[in-house]
Amino acid sequence: MDGNKGIFQSRVRSSNSLLLNERSQHLLKTMVECYIRDGEPIGSRTLSRESSLELSPATIRNVMADLEDLGLVFSPHTSAGRVPTVKGYRFFIDSLLEPRELSIDAIHELESQLGAEVEPQALLTMASQLLSEISRFAGVVMMPRRECRALRQVEFLQLSENRILAILVINEQEVQNRIIYSSCQYSSSELQQAANYLNAIFKGKDLYAVRWYLLAEMSEVREDMDRIMRAAVEVAKQAFFPEEGKVEDCVVAGQTNLLDYIDLSDKERLRLLFNAFNEKQDILHLLDQCLNAGGIQVFIGEEAGYQVFNGCSVVTACYGFSEGALGVLGVIGPTRMDYERVVPLVDMTARLLGAALNSK
Repeated sequence: MDGNKGIFQSRVRSSNSLLLNERSQHLLKTMVECYIRDGEPIGSRTLSRESSLELSPATIRNVMADLEDLGLVFSPHTSAGRVPTVKGYRFFIDSLLEPRELSIDAIHELESQLGAEVEPQALLTMASQLLSEISRFAGVVMMPRRECRALRQVEFLQLSENRILAILVINEQEVQNRIIYSSCQYSSSELQQAANYLNAIFKGKDLYAVRWYLLAEMSEVREDMDRIMRAAVEVAKQAFFPEEGKVEDCVVAGQTNLLDYIDLSDKERLRLLFNAFNEKQDILHLLDQCLNAGGIQVFIGEEAGYQVFNGCSVVTACYGFSEGALGVLGVIGPTRMDYERVVPLVDMTARLLGAALNSK
């Protein structure tokens, strides 16, 4: 483990711009660590004892009030202690986290299991199981992506009624034709302008990048978009996300571990979460966003962009060859997870899986 400096570089949030003095940072770090350990709101007397600072409870309460004003902590009940918010966790992870070294036993288990002479598919399954067993959360491993598939050109041809023929030219020779259905009729000129717009943005880009740009940046057709923009968004979504198209899969292990955590005990939340594990679409979308980001990625609750992960945290890392990433693996658990232990676990597993696949 190279330490925490820089490993969250791609997901540094505005919380890093908060100007907290050393005392406030120390108390916030202590509060988050105590809450992760105990699962109970942390009061001023507990903080005074755990922080090893010679501060009165009144002084600590004042600091906590300031942190609450900044949106880093909140009180779940009147006169109760405080717990971290998503923003508080983000500041803790970006600025205060000190990843711990994995235990010797955990390292030996990872090295022995991922160094075994087995087929690549078995290695992926093993990595998912090891992540789950060691973290006691759910482990996920994305299947290796295929070779880079760059978009060369997209064209749209008007057919009868609201049907449109989408033609995708991929790499140098692969051509895919898809029939899509629009919500309204577009003229041939409008379809040509929509294709020109998409080609200008996406020509030469990998299909994965195209798909998730569409999801992240163009998912909402705003009122201020003109007709051509709306046409481009509508037909591009269908062209690049065909329902019948094969979706890259992932291996999930240890979902039932999450039943042990009171943080996720709400039946409706669990139902939605287990549906996500079964369908895998939201998980794959999230993992795919991490594929080209590099480093360790940590999504806390709503940061994942999917309501089903509210109340959860997802810690991921890319695995692959020295030439580039093949896929992404990670851990899904409650936001009250031991990040100082989970982060190095995910990092080490990604490194060892990549080395094992490289040797084969």
